[in-house]
Amino acid sequence: MDKRQAYDLCCRYRGKMVCITDNRGNKHIGRITKVDSEMVWIQPNRGQGGYGLGFWGFRGGYGNLGYGIALGAILGIALVSAFRW
Repeated sequence: MDKRQAYDLCCRYRGKMVCITDNRGNKHIGRITKVDSEMVWIQPNRGQGGYGLGFWGFRGGYGNLGYGIALGAILGIALVSAFRW
């Protein structure tokens, strides 16, 4: 997925629960809180699984925006409601 496609999908899905797959194969599950020309911010939902900053050892809160994922690192985006969890 190129950067422009990722940006367009992230803008379309802002405020919704998504599963973002990055170029390292990690799945990030949470609500998109902000999108700009370089990054998408996602507020993780631990109940749905997926990685987040906590996975890497950071235990603090995520703040209002969550954590950022570079648009160029995104391989795929899917709405979580499309899955039967």
